[in-house]
Amino acid sequence: MRSMSARIAAVNQRLGEACRRSGRSRDEVRVIAVTKYVSNETASEAFEAGLRHLGENRWPDAKTKLETVGARSEASPLWHFIGSLQSRKVKDVVGRFAYVHSLDRLSLARAIDAQAQQLGITVPCMIQVNVSGEASKHGLAPEELHAFARAVAGLEGIEVAGLMTMAPHADEAEAARPVFRGLRELRDELNALALLRRPALELSMGMSGDFEVAVEEGATWVRLGSILVGREEENA
Repeated sequence: MRSMSARIAAVNQRLGEACRRSGRSRDEVRVIAVTKYVSNETASEAFEAGLRHLGENRWPDAKTKLETVGARSEASPLWHFIGSLQSRKVKDVVGRFAYVHSLDRLSLARAIDAQAQQLGITVPCMIQVNVSGEASKHGLAPEELHAFARAVAGLEGIEVAGLMTMAPHADEAEAARPVFRGLRELRDELNALALLRRPALELSMGMSGDFEVAVEEGATWVRLGSILVGREEENA
């Protein structure tokens, strides 16, 4: 298996090519290294190799990584919570993660807002939208987005930074293009209607199998696991 630095270089090359194809600057796209399938040691290796944005799906799995990754460095990782978040886990996540990418219901928004205000902070969140309509996917239906945005706009502890989606698994990355384009159009429509306190600029979309298509359709965050840091069994 290739080294961490070799995988990072290969991903950066592919990101650069996708940006050139779509007339974008490489600086517009940031990478979240998804460390949920790797050990604390591998997550630390990813951070030491220069990956500053790390993503986790579940608080129990993330807890020890947050305590150990970057402990020997003057810098610290910026952690992104990218999985479905239970309201009862909000107290563990808010204040420890720089972003929440999975805001998908009003009860969760209110719990985040309450914890954020208690801590005196504002939490940047992505509203998760189930653009594909798959029953197995979390997120709002596209037609629910406007009403949800209006409700969340009144919560002082939350800043809606953008939207997030997950495309269906498919053999061909091109199959994800309508989903990614749909999320970009929803974001642009949301901003045109000025439903939030400030424009939502971010698009969190694209994973190991389809990130280049996501970049071509406007992704500002791509969430890369196996292609970038591997999986636990590969790093054992």
